[in-house]
Amino acid sequence: MTPDDSLLAIRDLAVHYPTRHAGNAAGGIVRAIDGVDLTVRAGRTLAVVGESGCGKSTLGYAVLGMVQATHGHIYYEGRELTAMTRKQRRSMARELQIVFQDPHAALDPRMSIGASIAEPLEIHGVSRNDGAQRVAKLMDLVGLPASYRDRRPDALSGGQRQRVVIARALALSPRLLICDEPVSALDVSIRSQILNLLMALQQELGLTYLFISHDLSVVRHIADDVAVMYLGRIAEQGPTDMLFSRARHPYTQALLSTIPLPDPVAQRARQKIILAGEPPSRFSEVQGCPFYSRCSIREARCANQRPRLVGAADGLSTACLVRAVGGGLG
Repeated sequence: MTPDDSLLAIRDLAVHYPTRHAGNAAGGIVRAIDGVDLTVRAGRTLAVVGESGCGKSTLGYAVLGMVQATHGHIYYEGRELTAMTRKQRRSMARELQIVFQDPHAALDPRMSIGASIAEPLEIHGVSRNDGAQRVAKLMDLVGLPASYRDRRPDALSGGQRQRVVIARALALSPRLLICDEPVSALDVSIRSQILNLLMALQQELGLTYLFISHDLSVVRHIADDVAVMYLGRIAEQGPTDMLFSRARHPYTQALLSTIPLPDPVAQRARQKIILAGEPPSRFSEVQGCPFYSRCSIREARCANQRPRLVGAADGLSTACLVRAVGGGLG
């Protein structure tokens, strides 16, 4: 049983990397994830958004066991993934899969489309005959003609290659997909097709998504819930509609101000929030609010008091000492 009966529950997760950098021969620690709590409920999409380098992809890799957690816990259907051996984690491949950002890099150019989709089936001991039938069903499911089975990735468009990647991710009938920027490498005209495909598959197969993205327009289209990440921590989270209409954290508000509006008049009238200052070094431990150096509403206490996520009656949880309900002091 997970702590809150969710499909996936992440509790106080940290991923720290020891590293060397200029001016410090002894090296330092990069806090890619620095105490994250998230809940993903079955059949829903939780989007994790933030600027490049905020730790959102590392979070997905930690769930899959591709990077090791420094401390904290990840629960999947009551089983603690962070306590499993490597062999036990491999057995979870049937339950958890990933759709990578770049479909061209994700596929072996020497393998046919059919062979790429069949690869996880072969690894897990599915017979060749059963595998062939499964591949045919998967290609139909993601909208690929059967005639493409013997083609190589270079003969396909970017959107078609991403359909192959999705089909391969679904080969073992997982329940949870980590979607790591799955449309950011595609042409704008193709993105909506892949997003609509993912949404249709979720409905048909009962899938759950942890959707990682920097594009808030994409997130608004696909996500049920959103978590905004900044320097390895969650700044704000809640239901998508609520976060887009009532965001309290100044970082969330700055991100939202960059979303293009369909109405040119409204676009010109809206004031884009420009973040001043620089984020703190990734090699130093932040004692207070990680957003302090760029925040326009900061107070003296924000420099050395770490805010915690505090929930409000409207469903939003905000990590801000100034704007969170109850002060957000952790």
